[in-house]
Amino acid sequence: MSKPPQVTRDVFEEALKHLDDAMEYAGLHPEALERLKHPNAVIQVSIPVRMDSGETKVFTGYRVQHDVTRGPGKGGIRFHPEVDLSEVKALAFWMTCKCAVMNLPYGGAKGGVTVNPKELSRMELERLSRGFIGRIADFIGPDKDVPAPDVYTTPMIMGWMMDEYSKLKGARTPAVITGKPIPLGGSLGRNAATGRGAYHCIKEHELHRGWNPQEVRVAIQGFGNAGQHVAELLDADGYNIVAVSDSQGGIYRKEGFHIPSLIKVKNDSRQLQAVYCDGALCEKVDADQISNEELLELEVDILIPAALGDVITMENADKIRAATIVEVANGPMTNEADKLLTQKGVYIIPDILANAGGVTVSYFEWVQNRAGFYWSEEEVYEKLEKRMHDAFQSVYNLSQEHDVDMRTGAYTLALKRIGEALTAQGTREFFNHNGG
Repeated sequence: MSKPPQVTRDVFEEALKHLDDAMEYAGLHPEALERLKHPNAVIQVSIPVRMDSGETKVFTGYRVQHDVTRGPGKGGIRFHPEVDLSEVKALAFWMTCKCAVMNLPYGGAKGGVTVNPKELSRMELERLSRGFIGRIADFIGPDKDVPAPDVYTTPMIMGWMMDEYSKLKGARTPAVITGKPIPLGGSLGRNAATGRGAYHCIKEHELHRGWNPQEVRVAIQGFGNAGQHVAELLDADGYNIVAVSDSQGGIYRKEGFHIPSLIKVKNDSRQLQAVYCDGALCEKVDADQISNEELLELEVDILIPAALGDVITMENADKIRAATIVEVANGPMTNEADKLLTQKGVYIIPDILANAGGVTVSYFEWVQNRAGFYWSEEEVYEKLEKRMHDAFQSVYNLSQEHDVDMRTGAYTLALKRIGEALTAQGTREFFNHNGG
């Protein structure tokens, strides 16, 4: 008996549903809403790459500029085998909202290439990175659209892309791309920014809850850049990180882990191991091997999905036992799962707030590139903390005012700011007005 055809979910259409929940509180003009449902520009390119074997492979790349009313497009470039147009459109939409929540002078954009970068040599990866920029160079720029790193793209890749763009334009242009290596115009503090932003959100929530960090159990799905930094900061404050995972699986220890040891071994060996290190000497500690799915269902106080999207769905939402979820990944839960968990009383700090530290320090990098003046790490962290505090309080206040969850509060704030910019250009009422 043949299997029924699989229904493909349109991630972009799903993302737009958040607008409906916030509409009544944001006072958004219908014309502004209609404009937000349609990306400004969608670019699909083919990137031929000469492989080390001598053969040529052609990869598909995308760049979507969702809305640029508040400023140039801003958003990362991801290299992942499951990248498709619907996903990139959704990510660009989220970036529009995220930049508005943080009150950054940007619109939203996103890019991606459908590729498994782990299957490429370093030279093939460089050719692909430069080839992609060659295809989209006319669509990006410091005043048009400013890319950044995302899933499986690194500061070095951003450096290659900035260099390629500069060659094509005949002038060194560091402000075209953020997340670059420090010697090539990157900002101090950018590497830790996403995790640090999430940490500040948790600290704000801690104040509202009045809890003692030593009594709070945390599970982190995704122990890459963002997951490691939020884990390290929480661990230093006394939070009990009882479970972490990467793409290969996870580890759980009721007593918690020594996070600096996990980070050291993970980055040295590229493997997640339950260890305790004293200097260069590391020894294994007792821990349970668990799957990523099992990590999500642990009985913890804070669950941090920090990997890919759609890991919490209607299939597992009812098994989630965390009291608070902090979305460090983009779109880690489906709309249906979100509604179910909210009804259950789970407190969700949404992605367009929780992971906005990255784009905020990317903005700082862009400002520094354009000014030719660079800040200390301490200055960057100080400015980031203030931005995260202000954004969290604004979202929290709106959620309290309208008696809604934090996600609806965040989209309400975003739509207010985007709507003001769109209606400032005139609406039907303005153009139909016949008065003198």
